[in-house]
Amino acid sequence: MFSTEFLITSLVVVLIPGTGVIYTISTGLFLGWRGSIVAAFGCTSGIIPHLLACILGLSAILHMSAVVFQVLKYAGVVYLLYLAWSMWRETGEPNFDNSVEKKGAWQIATRGFLINILNPKLSIFFLAFLPQFVLTNAATPPIIQLFFLSGVFMGMTLFIFVLYGIAAHSIRAYIVSSSKRILWMQRSFAVVFASLGVKLAMSEQ
Repeated sequence: MFSTEFLITSLVVVLIPGTGVIYTISTGLFLGWRGSIVAAFGCTSGIIPHLLACILGLSAILHMSAVVFQVLKYAGVVYLLYLAWSMWRETGEPNFDNSVEKKGAWQIATRGFLINILNPKLSIFFLAFLPQFVLTNAATPPIIQLFFLSGVFMGMTLFIFVLYGIAAHSIRAYIVSSSKRILWMQRSFAVVFASLGVKLAMSEQ
């Protein structure tokens, strides 16, 4: 029901570092591998509404309604800037923990979910991306194919995000040995999130 071209294209799309990847990596660095897995689940769940919007045709409405698109876009901008501010004001103290109890698994997952749900471009992307791989001459109805393709894409997203988070966790020992490195990493991620927010705000679509 899916082609090699779909798998390769999806893999390339998922591998490209975006806000979700950056958030998962930063969580892996500062909260450990368990936190990064929770973040990966949160980010992946954040694309579910966009996939459903694509499948149900709501993305077309979002694409035609400039007001709805702009409201969602600027909500996403505000949230990214909030994340940047929150990370910038961290002290750089070595408070790493292998558990997610301090931060709270629910808070980590919610942040990841909001990062993706507040990005209206995902709906437009899926509207343009998924239909290309629907087989018109197949016995399976197109809507079933879309659900299946969406499930495969989500599975790949979760898997790659978890790998990113675990890779980040593997270098925590180097980071945690110096509070200056911790502060530098926190400030660097803050700048990246702020830059992504500004980029989203400056985009025309």
